[in-house]
Amino acid sequence: MTVQLTGWLRCRDGAEAEIVARHLPEHLRLTREEPGCLAFEIDQTADPLVWRVAETFADAAAFDAHQARTRASDWFRATGGIQREFQRIG
Repeated sequence: MTVQLTGWLRCRDGAEAEIVARHLPEHLRLTREEPGCLAFEIDQTADPLVWRVAETFADAAAFDAHQARTRASDWFRATGGIQREFQRIG
């Protein structure tokens, strides 16, 4: 069963948005290369402080591996304090 995650990153200010923009390309590249990653998008919305997140992984094991990699990444160290609102299906 696939795992889907949708939601938002909500930056408090332009400095946080710049951190997301700076670290996002590498995070996207690494995630899209993960086994079991079917789709992974993080897009800035019309509000420059809000980013839409949409992820799909082949199964729970692939999603869990992604979460483990992410928590050990430069992306997470840089953006861990930014507000996240996610809904997981599967």
